[in-house]
Amino acid sequence: MLQLVWALVVLLNLVTLLVYGFDKWRSRGDGRRVPERVLLWLVFLGGWIGAWLAMGWFRHKTRKQPFRRYAIAWTLLSPFWLLVWWSFTELAGNH
Repeated sequence: MLQLVWALVVLLNLVTLLVYGFDKWRSRGDGRRVPERVLLWLVFLGGWIGAWLAMGWFRHKTRKQPFRRYAIAWTLLSPFWLLVWWSFTELAGNH
């Protein structure tokens, strides 16, 4: 079960990276953008690794201070950290 959850987290991070890249691409044109609340929800749900990678690689949302503050907060409050704790307790219980 734990391996499946981690696989879903990896998939979520890949999707997050792609969504941030898509939004950056759309920011250069007149196309419809991805709402910031969607980008932040992806961070909170566990896609923060993909989000931070995308922000660095694509130079996307790096100057918008309110967005960065929310991204930091959602990264720290993410349920992802419960998954890390669960993984460590499983490892400790198997030894």
